[in-house]
Amino acid sequence: MRILLAEDEKALSKAIVKIFEKNNYSADAVYNGEDALSYLEMGNYDAAVLDIMMPKMDGITVLKRIRAEGNQIPVLMLTAKSEIEDRVLGLDSGANDYLPKPFDTRELLARIRSITRAKSETDTKLTVGNVTLDRATYELSSPTGSFRLANKEYQMMEYLMVNPRRVLSAEMFMEKIWGYDAEAEINVVWVYISYLRKKLTALGADIQIKSSRNAGYSLEDVHDR
Repeated sequence: MRILLAEDEKALSKAIVKIFEKNNYSADAVYNGEDALSYLEMGNYDAAVLDIMMPKMDGITVLKRIRAEGNQIPVLMLTAKSEIEDRVLGLDSGANDYLPKPFDTRELLARIRSITRAKSETDTKLTVGNVTLDRATYELSSPTGSFRLANKEYQMMEYLMVNPRRVLSAEMFMEKIWGYDAEAEINVVWVYISYLRKKLTALGADIQIKSSRNAGYSLEDVHDR
């Protein structure tokens, strides 16, 4: 799952990004409202965390703009303001939830899970063939065993299992998981595909990650040709 964080306090922003990454989310950080709007209009995010007080454009304006454009991405408003009027304004403008600063890490993560629950179909488990991915524990399992996946492994496997039999290009993985500003080289996708293939083999999976030359990767039944 990929999150856009718009927070102009850079130290706090870096801390929140680390929290997200530690909990198997990908996060892109921007520091003003204009950049937040631009990134959200490019799409491909599963949730957004917007500070209200930001340079160039405030969070409420960003929220109103994306809602007017029909973008229904789950949005958590994050701000130092805690007055009832501000909460009401944020919610009336289309926010899904509101969290005043300072906050506890556990509450931030719980609110992210809450606003994205419907988007992730409420089911914490994805199953394709004889393989199951538990979104709550990051565990990939089959009747013969299990592995707890690391951050990028988990996100790539989730992306494949949400889109079975769909060919996903390396560029799509880079954009979805590493983000627009990633410094990683595109061959990192192949490296993680290799890790996942080894785990699927060890689990005796009846699905496999197939390569389509010059196109990408897809999750297929092992008997498909």
